[in-house]
This record gives sequence, structure tokens and C-alpha cells, in this order.
Amino acid sequence: MCLDFVNLSVLAGQLRTHAPAWDDLIDFLAAKRVLSEDRTPHLRNLPSSDVRAAEALTRHALELSQALRLCFRAMLKGQRVAREWTEPINRILRVTEGHDELEWDGTTWRLGFRAREEGLEWLLAAIARSGAELIAERPDGKLRQCANPNCQILFYDGSRSERRRWCSMTLCGNRDKVAAFARRRGREKTRAQHA
Repeated sequence: MCLDFVNLSVLAGQLRTHAPAWDDLIDFLAAKRVLSEDRTPHLRNLPSSDVRAAEALTRHALELSQALRLCFRAMLKGQRVAREWTEPINRILRVTEGHDELEWDGTTWRLGFRAREEGLEWLLAAIARSGAELIAERPDGKLRQCANPNCQILFYDGSRSERRRWCSMTLCGNRDKVAAFARRRGREKTRAQHA
């Protein structure tokens, strides 16, 4: 969940400088089942009903995203995660008193976090917890950035061979294969012209 959250700003083309758009944030939280279907419409309208609360949550979301990205980048480079980078993560974890609870999703049980619902920071608790677990786990070699140098997407390589290189084969992987084919084809044409 934390990697999907960090990638949310990348996918929106807003790396590091902007919080996710309000609707994107609410859609993300709903898709990850942090928000129930009955609470989603209320929160979607929050910017018009309680501007301060919406701005505060947006600010916390941006700080959390930036902190997670800094931590993950350091981990990718084999560097130490700085204590100050973890403060936004810990701040969210501190304000969200709650407990883990087993939840049935219709087909299987999963472990979900139930936060005390005062303030809106609890909406970010599952993301902060996911990030904290990943940082604490230090998954050597499993946390990766897409091999496309123009892509900033981070992912967790849970594949059996642990050789995944692309955020998505249909996007970056396919582009790389097409580019490699074009380069080979160009070299073949050049050789044929000089022969």
C-alpha cells in the first residue's frame, strides 16, 4: 500500500512538489478499503464543507509521501534511513490509536487496521503502517525502482525469480523492448549499407 501511495504522485506527474489531488487521494483510500463506501461521498465533499480539515489532511499526505520516498530511495541505494525522514511516518502512527482486526473481504480473511476516528489523520494510518513495516523489514533486493530511467515508479518484487525490472511490462517493459528492437534494426541497416 505504501508503494502505491508514493507512486500516486508520480503517476499524476507531481513528484515531490504537490500532494495528490483531493479526488485522487479519496479514490486511493477507497480503492485500498481504508474508506468505506458510505464514508467516501462525505469525504469527497470535505474541501467545500471543511476547508481546514481537507488542507491539513492534504498536507499530512504530502509529508508522508515525501518521507516514504526519501526512506525508500535510501534503502534502494543501501544507505541509512535518516531519523528525521521517519518523523512524518511516526507522527501519523502516534495520532492513530487503534488496533488490528481480521476482516472478511468476501473471499478471504485479511488483517486490517482500525483506528480511533478523531481527526482525519487516521485515514493515512494504514499507509504509514505499511511504510513502517517495509522500512523495518529492509527487504534486500525486493524494493526496486523501474529500470526505465525516465520512470520514477517504485515497486516490491515479490516474483519467484526476484528478477522483475519494470513497473509494468505493458508500459515500461514493452517500451524498452520496442526501443531495443529499433536499435538492433538500425544497426542492421547500417551494416547492410556499408557492406
